[in-house]
Amino acid sequence: MTRLLTAVSAAALLLGLSGTASAQNFRQLAEQDLTAAHAALRDNHPAAVVPGPASEAFRAWLDAGLADAREKAARVNSGDSHAYLMRYYARGFRDANITIRPTYQPQPAWFGIGWAGFTTAWKDGQYVVSYVEPGVRGLPPLGAVLKECDTIPVADMVTRRLAGWEGDLTTEAGRVLSAPYLTWNRNNPFGGGTPASCKFTVNRRDRDFRLTNQVGDAAGMEAAYRATIYVPTTDLAVEQVNGRPWIHMHSLADDAGWDAFFGQVEGQIAAIRGPQGAVIDLRGANGASVNATARGYGLANRIWTPEFTVSRQPDAGTLTYRATPANRQWFADTLGRMQADPRFVQESGPVIEQTAAIVAAFDTAIAAGQTSFTMPGRPAVADTGAANPVAGPIVVLVDAGCAGGCLDTLDLLSRLPNVRIAGSTTATDSIYIEPTVLRLPSNYADLSYGHKAWTTRARANQPYVPGQGLAYTGNPTDEAAVRAWVGGLFQ
Repeated sequence: MTRLLTAVSAAALLLGLSGTASAQNFRQLAEQDLTAAHAALRDNHPAAVVPGPASEAFRAWLDAGLADAREKAARVNSGDSHAYLMRYYARGFRDANITIRPTYQPQPAWFGIGWAGFTTAWKDGQYVVSYVEPGVRGLPPLGAVLKECDTIPVADMVTRRLAGWEGDLTTEAGRVLSAPYLTWNRNNPFGGGTPASCKFTVNRRDRDFRLTNQVGDAAGMEAAYRATIYVPTTDLAVEQVNGRPWIHMHSLADDAGWDAFFGQVEGQIAAIRGPQGAVIDLRGANGASVNATARGYGLANRIWTPEFTVSRQPDAGTLTYRATPANRQWFADTLGRMQADPRFVQESGPVIEQTAAIVAAFDTAIAAGQTSFTMPGRPAVADTGAANPVAGPIVVLVDAGCAGGCLDTLDLLSRLPNVRIAGSTTATDSIYIEPTVLRLPSNYADLSYGHKAWTTRARANQPYVPGQGLAYTGNPTDEAAVRAWVGGLFQ
């Protein structure tokens, strides 16, 4: 995707653009982008022509959410507030594949302009203190349970400060990933600043704590975030842990270094397939890339062989396409890029043929005045009889950061013998798949949405939840504890 502002950090956007664009201009840009996003979704999203609960949620929010966001647009006065309002509208669809993201380089996950020196985690249905800045007196202790701030009950705080702005709080993953920000000032004018006082339950007794707002301390806030949310130290790697291979695949991004990683996997394939077993670590693997699923399948095919996995891949069933010129153009452009890539032509001829057939089907449907058409996905393949080359058990480790193509990868891995999904609840997905990306008028944001509907998807809008004995309940950022716990699963 072309990035017009890749050299511009979010801080530079906030400071630099604010110097050249007035608050009124930011409001106008927000209103333009909301109108354009609404029109693109209204005119092209498959939910308009596909029945079912997911489509009902889409239709309920499309206009109502636009009205809601427009009412809030008067408070947009900076690049950060523009980004927050765009995310708010997109998240209201409750569809993981509808997003509006800034086009400029974002701030790190622990960005904030103010805090009181502590942060919280979502644990066992409560917000608990997960980090306290060393040397700061008068702060709640680790493990204290937040009850209210500035006399506002925690449930109302969460709705005001987090819901839609920082995550989809109808999901467990959304609760987990947004929890660190509950009392932080993230420069979101819709959510509020740092609270002045909060009440916590400490050792079964409620205690009030007066708080002091501190200017955002990048090092301290990073430490707080890393003490709350697992942050991998490497994207792709293979190492030996407790006598067995531990395969790190924490990214599914196109530029993560796949040739070198797959070379590592192939070089250690005998050990990975050995009787001692292995770990596939997918924590934090947010698969937003179009090629993310192929990366996950690529790993499975190298470990188990394509001959063994092919009959165990999920049946694609029926796919529904909304017949609009814009959707047709996306496929035509994609086909053009495929045909212009010599390596892709050599290795993926069937994909090119399928994409050409889809473009032809668009032409036929549009010419006939149809609003949609269906095409069969990849059909189920009979068992080839290939032997399972993997002798030992495989533990697949996941968390709230496993999203998009990571979930598609789990759809395959969970069907393979002697594989167990462990860790914590993942993100959810959507029946509207393969996102297309549209630059919004401001040039500061991209709208992404799934342009076809997997109407027969067996697992739709549902996370993976580790079963009994496979759910990790300890500190997710204590890597030594995580590794010791995973080791116990092989006993």
